[in-house]
Amino acid sequence: MEASPRFKIVAFLLLVSIVQLSNAQTICKVPINGLMSCKPAVTAPNPKPPSTTCCAALTNADLNCLCSYKNSQLLPSLGIDPNLAMLLPQKCRLSHSANC
Repeated sequence: MEASPRFKIVAFLLLVSIVQLSNAQTICKVPINGLMSCKPAVTAPNPKPPSTTCCAALTNADLNCLCSYKNSQLLPSLGIDPNLAMLLPQKCRLSHSANC
């Protein structure tokens, strides 16, 4: 299903706002720049292994909070494959896991 033009504009504005925030800003206890370091690992069709920076950023993440984005239309509109994103804790060998 194609996202509406209005949704795409809102998603774009959200992305611009996130980029403009300082590194002190977080989403689900993960610094925004840390989340962005994970993007190559969650972008289909040829995801890269998660970087050490990505895995370090997820160390203190509230994974259940991040699960709330699993079915969001926002992730695909930003080029993020939610299924690949849900594999990151396992790929990073995090000791805690989410209950998605």
